[in-house]
Amino acid sequence: MDHFEYRDRELFCDDVPVSELAERYGTPLFVYSEKTLVSNLSQILTAFAPADPIVCYSVKANGNLSICRLMGRHGAGFDVTSGGEFYRAQQAGPATAKIAFAGVGKTDAEIRHALENNVFMFDVESEQELLTIGAIAQGMGRRAPVALRVNPDLPPKTHVKTDTSVKGVKFGLDIETVVDVAKGVVNHPGLDVVGLHMHLGSPILKVEPYKQGCAKALALIKAFRDLGHNIRYLNMGGGFGINYRKDEAKPAAAFAEVILPAVKEAGCQLVLEPGRFIVGNAAVLVSRVLYTKATGGKHYVIQDAAMNDLIRPTLYGSFHRVWPVHPAADVPLTPDVNGDPDDPSPFRAMPNCFTQDVVGPVCESGDFLAKDRPLPALTRGDLVATFSAGAYGMSMASNYNARLRAAEVLVTGGTHRLIRRRETFKDLVACEEDCLT
Repeated sequence: MDHFEYRDRELFCDDVPVSELAERYGTPLFVYSEKTLVSNLSQILTAFAPADPIVCYSVKANGNLSICRLMGRHGAGFDVTSGGEFYRAQQAGPATAKIAFAGVGKTDAEIRHALENNVFMFDVESEQELLTIGAIAQGMGRRAPVALRVNPDLPPKTHVKTDTSVKGVKFGLDIETVVDVAKGVVNHPGLDVVGLHMHLGSPILKVEPYKQGCAKALALIKAFRDLGHNIRYLNMGGGFGINYRKDEAKPAAAFAEVILPAVKEAGCQLVLEPGRFIVGNAAVLVSRVLYTKATGGKHYVIQDAAMNDLIRPTLYGSFHRVWPVHPAADVPLTPDVNGDPDDPSPFRAMPNCFTQDVVGPVCESGDFLAKDRPLPALTRGDLVATFSAGAYGMSMASNYNARLRAAEVLVTGGTHRLIRRRETFKDLVACEEDCLT
């Protein structure tokens, strides 16, 4: 569960009114619940405890240093996909935290830096990358620990832009050739093939893809071992879905039920790389209504959050619940949404609501947070909450239209603190000023 709830028709994060945070820190504003973050990490650690899992929090989902440090304090390592994310993980610590380095395009400099800083393992995506890592490590007098990432060629499971294990995507080594690649580096002086990596995409709402993936993983681990590789880790990535609508997602225990038997049979230590599952429902994006407008037969709520703050609806057609921070007494306390992600009309009739588009100030017709939503009448100055905004919100935010990126606040019980200040106009040009002539 998350820790956002309405009390006396006011939205609270833990024990703090969201409106109090908006007045203190301004809008748009990302508000995070520490209790939810820790609870979601704990759910994974508990569900997979029989496999003694190494849980590497996925920095790409949300790389805020305070959130990463919170993850580290509660036993997580880090999954990174760039040198910048590796640097964030190092800054977050603790020094003993394991860092798994994924991504299809690691540069030579990134590889060297990771090796110099005791990377836990590289998740290797291509034969050329594998040989490059081996050559660099050999030149440094090291053996690079690697897990071969396989594309298991499973049926489509999620949005086409985030499904990473179907044929024809850029991720991983083809399942038909990965054994040959492994054979080619037996006894390589710069490589230690220690694991198999299989990330299926995100968000995944069913357990069957993991069951299918695990079956293929077991066969590959046996084949790698037969070649002489000492496979010690099975990395099943992340991708567990969350409730964007209502109760559509599975608990961590449901995924553990199908993954744990394979881990036991393989005799491996399990590695997981969750991000969205931990941070997705741990935040809301709070915005303030600027104007309302009726034109072309449609009603618009124009508020001060935009696609540069939360691009998921524009980029993926993603669904986020949107509701007033102070819903009036004559409307439902929360939007009545069913949990079927395939239902194009998920809303039930709601009194005193009418269909509106929630849009932002960016100069694009694609700038929206929600379309055709039943919402109560809103007026200038009202506060609106966009839920499930913790993952791929701030991490994908931009300065498009020279907009200042939002502030971020972490709530702990009845207290709160700023964990990222709002940008200033000076920040917008800071990297350019020194280059002016």
